[in-house]
Amino acid sequence: MSNEAISVFRECIPLFQALSDPYRQDIILMLASNESLTVNEITEKTSLSRPAISHHLKILRDNALVEIEQKGTHRYYSLSIDASIELLKKLIVTVEESC
Repeated sequence: MSNEAISVFRECIPLFQALSDPYRQDIILMLASNESLTVNEITEKTSLSRPAISHHLKILRDNALVEIEQKGTHRYYSLSIDASIELLKKLIVTVEESC
């Protein structure tokens, strides 16, 4: 494996870690099925507490998988996966070309 492939793979590790948790996977799937949701709406659809949902949303936000829109007193979360998809595509192309 080339140094470039290793570098791109390492760049993807935080994304892989964010996606590895089943609760975060569930949140992503919920957001994929809905335009946007509040923390309370996500909490109602899971067995997790509101603070736990907020924790998972922070990890997803820190990894550019969700974005927040403030509407009045509510914060709406929606998917924002374009950058992550591009990074994964870059990994696939790099591995295909160098391995």
